[in-house]
Amino acid sequence: MTLGVSLGVVVGYLVVALALGLVAYRVSETTAEDYYLASRSIGTLVLLFTTFATLLSAFTFFGGPNLAYAAGPEWLVVMGTLDGVLFAVLWYVIGYKQWLIGARNGYVTLGEMLGDRFGSTGLRALVAGVSLLWLFPYVMLQQMGAGEALVGLTDGVVPYWGGAALITAFMILYIGVAGLRGVAWTDTLQGLLMLSIVWVAAAWVLSAVGGVGAATEGMLAARPEFGSFGGGTYTPGFIVSTAITIAFGVTMFPQINQRFFVAKSGTVLKRSFALWPVLVLLLFLPAFMLGAWAAGMPIEVPDGANVLPVVLNEYAPAWFAALVIAGAMAAMMSSSDSMLLSGSSYFTRDLYRPLVDANASERREAWIARVGVAAFATLAFVASLFRPGTLIEVGDTAFSGFALLAFPVICALYWPRTTRTGMVAGVAVPQATYLLVVLSSVLPVVPTLPRTVLGGWDVALGLMVLSGALTVGVSLFTAPTEESDASRFAVVSD
Repeated sequence: MTLGVSLGVVVGYLVVALALGLVAYRVSETTAEDYYLASRSIGTLVLLFTTFATLLSAFTFFGGPNLAYAAGPEWLVVMGTLDGVLFAVLWYVIGYKQWLIGARNGYVTLGEMLGDRFGSTGLRALVAGVSLLWLFPYVMLQQMGAGEALVGLTDGVVPYWGGAALITAFMILYIGVAGLRGVAWTDTLQGLLMLSIVWVAAAWVLSAVGGVGAATEGMLAARPEFGSFGGGTYTPGFIVSTAITIAFGVTMFPQINQRFFVAKSGTVLKRSFALWPVLVLLLFLPAFMLGAWAAGMPIEVPDGANVLPVVLNEYAPAWFAALVIAGAMAAMMSSSDSMLLSGSSYFTRDLYRPLVDANASERREAWIARVGVAAFATLAFVASLFRPGTLIEVGDTAFSGFALLAFPVICALYWPRTTRTGMVAGVAVPQATYLLVVLSSVLPVVPTLPRTVLGGWDVALGLMVLSGALTVGVSLFTAPTEESDASRFAVVSD
């Protein structure tokens, strides 16, 4: 099978996705609510799969198998079980309440919701600024993953920068023509594709190596420590910290948090989060176990390469390996297009309109959003060329940054005594501290600060506790402002 066929599969997939986006564009309305939230009309299947495809990315499709290959299959426990269940619970605790509040008051973004509740443009801008800050490395992560994917698929014929540039150009084009309706439809296609081909890939590889028993025996012979739970990378601190920061971080991701507003009914929302853990486990089980089993296979994984393409190139036909890479790129695009769409809504509605031009027309706002998407994606592409860390490292940095928003938001949703000053303190202080920790690892001028303490416990976990304590403590010692209105969040759930 030739290189042309492999690339043809990937490009063909991109064309199908773009065609679906164009169809969605033709039936969309020219309102901000339709562009960003599909007029709050999403049903169970599309909501479940758009959330699923949006959340799954290069971090899970390549980073997860890589970690399982290097450190053992316990990553399945972290992401497939602990994180899957915890996110479903948070989807109910945070997402359902947000849906009730958003449906009543017409909110489009998290910053808009909090800014209105506390009568504060500054808080609205702070939440948007923090969200865009951590969105940047996660968009960059997808471009890194796409670059590495095409290098693996083409044995280096397509360079790293070429793969990253391809996905960047596609994302800018796609978001330019399709709003959330197109993104959600494409996500559904991408989610179904990912789920299907990863199981076929596992079956194909297992049949080639002699089945599950032979693959497991080979893995244990090469890496006996993979047969026992924990140890090495998987300290209790690492497992618990990672599961908690990722689950809480996911709820605050703009592209995920905004999906809490789009369900057409409460029943749709409840069905979706109830089915979530099952769907996640169905994808992670074959993907991560392929990574772990690969440790016992007679293959060579070059430094910095992703293990999944190497395994497929060895045990599956080229056309199928290309299809899997197309699925992986689908995972990256389904995350990236949603990130850029949500990021543009945060920029235009929470920064541009309240701070620059409050009377901007919807047409002008739409153009500002498109220009912002192009600029943001291009800057992230340039940054991705420097490869500042592994996929897991870059992804974990973003998850932890978003996780620090969760406790202040929970306080705002459920505790009417929460004040604007408490919210600002609970958001700003932990974020500034965590930013220093991150910068200390990349900038020599910043004194080195540890990312983990006491055997693998992530400092972000401690900063999450600090964010909640500051929100509650400062709120108790400050009075609500005249502009605050707790009744905006007074909704009753069934």
